[in-house]
Amino acid sequence: MLYRKQIIMENDSLVSEFILMGLTDQPELQLSLFVLFLINYTATAMGNFSLMSLIFLNSTLHTPMYFFIFNLSFIDFCYSMVFTPKMLMSFFLEKNIISFKGCMTQLFFFCFFVNSESYVLTAMAYDRYVAICKPLLYKAIMLPRICCLLMFVSYLIGFASAMILTGLMLRLNFCNSNIIDHYMCDIFPVIRISSSDTYVNELVSSAVVGTGIILCCLLILISYALILFNIIHMSSGKGWSKALGTCGSHIITVSLFYGSGLLAYVKPSSSETVGQGKFLTMFYTCLVPMLNPLIYSLQNKDVKVAVKKTLKRITS
Repeated sequence: MLYRKQIIMENDSLVSEFILMGLTDQPELQLSLFVLFLINYTATAMGNFSLMSLIFLNSTLHTPMYFFIFNLSFIDFCYSMVFTPKMLMSFFLEKNIISFKGCMTQLFFFCFFVNSESYVLTAMAYDRYVAICKPLLYKAIMLPRICCLLMFVSYLIGFASAMILTGLMLRLNFCNSNIIDHYMCDIFPVIRISSSDTYVNELVSSAVVGTGIILCCLLILISYALILFNIIHMSSGKGWSKALGTCGSHIITVSLFYGSGLLAYVKPSSSETVGQGKFLTMFYTCLVPMLNPLIYSLQNKDVKVAVKKTLKRITS
């Protein structure tokens, strides 16, 4: 059953709050979904916080690669806090209400962390390119100030993109409906319920998101094309194995992040694909942040050694 909240008008037609429809309207699924997402949120928070702590506490992991992984975990840790607590509450609320300011705040931080993660993954691809294709110059190229500059630029672009996208949303009017058919305030679900002309919003939002995806994917593909070219010319099998081992985790993360993200936003917004879009958005907003710490630790010898040292230090 749909619940409509009385729309309070300020100036022209600014709603005071929205109603988020969530993942499903079937009451029998609410408890199961709450338990599932609580486990997901706990695993995401603990996994990323543990990986950050491990990198911070072990000097052997104070290298450019783990500096980037630290930032990736930091983004995933913060990212999961943007919408998951609100979503968990929604499973027990008759009406899942979010204020207009709360919705815009959620949208801003969602855009900020998603865009920042995209550029951090791109910086990690460059790091792997330098490590494999220019190993003798690696320490000279990947200096601490260069790594910090790459992260600063990643966060700056993420912030600028979030400001543009949120600013565009603030210019819209909402008077026909305040019901968002999603579990969070995402760009296109919010645009769909606006009573204003959304052509500029759709055009600029598609341009900002599309440019970011195309640019990052292109840079990552170029990096791995050069890495592959270098690997092909390696004479030893050991060199092949080492090169693939250092890139494997990053390739999996990039594939999951961009694969699910593209599927969620490239499909047309028909009534049948709205539910699919929510599912695919859930995949890269909930599952990918939880998997990243596992991807970068299970098959990583340096992390395993650091874990043993840390546990030995604690027990002794």
